Amino acid sequence: MLEQLTERLATHRPWRLRAPGSEAGVLVALTDKPDPEVILTLRSKTLSTHRGEVAFPGGKKDTEDTDLLATALREAREEVGLDSGKVRVIGSLGQLVSKHQLAVTPWVGIIPPRIQLIPNPDEIEMIFRVPLSFFIEQPPLRTDQIPFRGKTHYVPAWAYEGEIIWGLTAYVLVELLNIGFDAGLPMRPRPEHREEV
Repeated sequence: MLEQLTERLATHRPWRLRAPGSEAGVLVALTDKPDPEVILTLRSKTLSTHRGEVAFPGGKKDTEDTDLLATALREAREEVGLDSGKVRVIGSLGQLVSKHQLAVTPWVGIIPPRIQLIPNPDEIEMIFRVPLSFFIEQPPLRTDQIPFRGKTHYVPAWAYEGEIIWGLTAYVLVELLNIGFDAGLPMRPRPEHREEV
């Protein structure tokens, strides 16, 4: 599976906003297994933003970050203790605008299957792994219509072991699965992809 994904991301031309403004990077970390698992976090309920939500490791670009890949890798180290030297980055996906108006760039990386990850208790309540096959074989629980700044976002949502995977995280997963594995999951264009923000 990962060989096919690597080949496809090598030729993929991800969407980029012309005027992104404030930016963030997230890491879509996949375990190097025949049925790869994606690493997801449950954010702490004490955080000021995205509290209690399922998310990829990631966050806002700092001034010392050389680029958004550096941001994603730094945040993964800070949030789940992932050594960037253990990540083989294979490409990126399209930029999206978060509800806090950050232009988010997802980076896809492969990590060792048995790597130990430790949640930073100040930011992360729990780390969990979901097989990619789950998203391919299990249709989304629902599609949410979320009005935001006069536009509608159509957001898929999955339920996995008591957690809801939705919003920007789910949208990134749909793009990954469709590009890498021809999953055929319905994905309506996001408003920022139809019209520059």
